[in-house]
Amino acid sequence: MQPLTGTRVLELGSFVTAPQASMMLADLGAEVIKIERPRGGDPFRAFKGGLYSPHFRSHNRTKKSMTLDLNKPQGKALFERMLPEADVLVENYRAGFMDEIGLGYERLKTLNPRLVYCAITGFGPDGPYRDRPSYDTVGQALSGLLSMHVPADNPRVTGLAYSDSVTGQYAAYGILGGLLQRERTGKGVLVEVNMIAATMSFLETFLIDCWLTGDVPTPYRKSEVNTSFALPCADGKLVAIHLSSPEKFWDGLVAATGHPELGTDPRFAERMGRVANYEALRGELNAIFKQRPRSYWLAKLEEHDVPFAPVYDLGEVQHDPQVRHIGHIRDVAHPTEGTTRLLSRPVWYDGNNGGEGVTAPPTLGEHTDQVLTSFGYSAKAIAQLRSEKVI
Repeated sequence: MQPLTGTRVLELGSFVTAPQASMMLADLGAEVIKIERPRGGDPFRAFKGGLYSPHFRSHNRTKKSMTLDLNKPQGKALFERMLPEADVLVENYRAGFMDEIGLGYERLKTLNPRLVYCAITGFGPDGPYRDRPSYDTVGQALSGLLSMHVPADNPRVTGLAYSDSVTGQYAAYGILGGLLQRERTGKGVLVEVNMIAATMSFLETFLIDCWLTGDVPTPYRKSEVNTSFALPCADGKLVAIHLSSPEKFWDGLVAATGHPELGTDPRFAERMGRVANYEALRGELNAIFKQRPRSYWLAKLEEHDVPFAPVYDLGEVQHDPQVRHIGHIRDVAHPTEGTTRLLSRPVWYDGNNGGEGVTAPPTLGEHTDQVLTSFGYSAKAIAQLRSEKVI
């Protein structure tokens, strides 16, 4: 029994934000029916060739896929037949699109007054940017996040799809709140999430600090403020250290290095001094750590209780003993697509993270017949819909 067992979610999603949100609900036990275009489906399927790309798989575990052409009257009628038995609808079309095709919230809530409808957009439901297309880099740029990742001497986009992922996570958070509100009121609710607000909330600490102090952060501001480092060792490997504010961690680092003069250097005697003289401190530590291999430093840092970790590339992460111990990685087999290495949810309830319930991402339309049968369609009716290219 998982927290959302018995909850049915209809997903009209592509790429990341809506698929991320509904996958998080699936991780909690919801039945997620991903409704896709009959020809091609979610564009993320073909992101790296074929229709089962790694990108698609990373956002669509533990779902069912059915194909449905919402542009056809029969497809729209089929969708409206399914809707009263759904608890949640999540979509990430451009603002206004669902209204244009006659499936907006005002229409759908008449069919299902208990529906929790989540609309994810780039810029919100209205405003001067409402009709613009939006992807992750747009959200990062407009929110200010990208400025903290673009080096001035070589401007280029780096890092991860933060806006996509955090927007999907805030959408899942909003849906859970909507479901709880529905249990208390008996009525559904419109949940709206946009990429600008979600990403700004993600970097709220830096925004508030900037607005209150006028100190505009550079791409290196985070490492300066929390005195964190990625230090090269003698064997060319990196070790990460994050001291934060407790003085004991600085004392531990000084002891681990075997250079007590660092602790008596007036530039580094107090935390704000270390922040102000971050580059000088980084230079001192680089010179020290380059003298020994990483294995030596890992042992020393652990001995002196310093917050540290080896800097892994993504291929190395899966082999770390603690990563393996927590049981977050799952190898899941698909009947036709082979085995995929996936993650289970990063939340445990009474020691269980739902890993046993993880299923492989679906192939396009894999569950169409199964879903339609569960909604009362006969084999003959399903065959007719397929011949008319509705599904």
